[in-house]
Amino acid sequence: MSIAIAQAVTRHSTFGWLSIVRLGLVQASIGAIVVMTTSTLNRIMVVELALPASLPGLLVAIHYFVQVIRPRMGFESDSGSKKTPWIIGGVALLALGGFGAAIATTLMGVNLIIGILAAILAFFLIGIGVSMSGTSLLALLAKGVSDDRRAAAATTVWLMMIFGFALTSGLAGKFLDPYAPEKVILISGIISLVAIALTSLALYRLEGSDLENKISKTKEKIPFKIALREILSDPDTKRFTIFIFLSMLAFSAQDLILEPFAGIIFKYTLGETTSLSGIQHSGVLTGMLLVAVCGSSRLRRYFGSLRSWMIYGCLASALAMFGLVMAGILEGEWPLKLNVYVLGLANGAFSIAAIASMMRLAVVGGGGKEGVRIGLWGGAQAIAFGLGGLLGAGASDLARSIFTNPAWAYASVFFIEAILFVASAYMASLVERKSTNEFKAG
Repeated sequence: MSIAIAQAVTRHSTFGWLSIVRLGLVQASIGAIVVMTTSTLNRIMVVELALPASLPGLLVAIHYFVQVIRPRMGFESDSGSKKTPWIIGGVALLALGGFGAAIATTLMGVNLIIGILAAILAFFLIGIGVSMSGTSLLALLAKGVSDDRRAAAATTVWLMMIFGFALTSGLAGKFLDPYAPEKVILISGIISLVAIALTSLALYRLEGSDLENKISKTKEKIPFKIALREILSDPDTKRFTIFIFLSMLAFSAQDLILEPFAGIIFKYTLGETTSLSGIQHSGVLTGMLLVAVCGSSRLRRYFGSLRSWMIYGCLASALAMFGLVMAGILEGEWPLKLNVYVLGLANGAFSIAAIASMMRLAVVGGGGKEGVRIGLWGGAQAIAFGLGGLLGAGASDLARSIFTNPAWAYASVFFIEAILFVASAYMASLVERKSTNEFKAG
């Protein structure tokens, strides 16, 4: 095939907004299964079954750490002519794991040991399923979305995932009351089946043409280790990987300690701490939408590149974390709600800019290695999330054993997270401008 023909195919295969929304439905399906396992089943283990909170925490950590296989999953999807089978297969495996986790949770009420062993296997499957489907989905999005739509496309897909979280949590919560083990299994099964069906329908005839597939099949196949070594030899790839790990470590480390901090230091009630989480998420949503609008090709010349949004979003997140340090030092005399909203705003801005930049960097240089690159960064993010939750809570407990004043203990942890955000901004600034600074519109 000539280069001209291949370029023509690429131009015609650019995804429109309907295709982006269809991919968003797949992401929503993935989110629906994940939120059932990480949120609803978590609560059942701790409240209804009166098990230690560390048990669901460790199970969730398993599904994150398994995702170290993401680069390999991306490589395998790159090797085929289409990514659709990998996405559908991954969602099916994820659905099986989610359904298995529901069964395992109910088993814990009958035989704890068997239930835990079954849950370990289920969360292992969940991690593999997320790795297969999520990596291939984002790689397909990176290949199919034009440069001027990347920020908006990333925001659309992630907002639809959040919608999947919210819809599933709301409906599952409604039908699970009053609690009964058979209800948990039934609802989990329904969610799994709907997710597989919706994914299959959303991806039907979405990907590529016969000509593209022929071009894909003519690509020279190279071993995974060589492909990974070639990608890691690129300085930008290594710097961006470190940026993803540091920023997501800082991002996730505050998840498990912000609400306890508000309750202990600011004397917030359970309802007030829950609303505080809502304030943070509204800030995240605003930040995502802000980058989606300002990251368009027509406006980015006035509001900066995605690279700038990553750098200043991390710096703003660091300032917000320093604000929480001051909140701890002043012990309640601080506008906490405003501080948390600003933190969410900065987090949303840098994270969606990072995802859009990831999509761009994944296709820089071509070579059909989009899946490996996405997998590498997805794996770094997953490991950071797994470590962030464990280290954030662990560091909080350690600090409280060192400091007699709990306010100073929380402040010390927030200070460490602020430093991580500053380091993230520095790593983002090292990524080559020619690779991350988008093409200007005419």
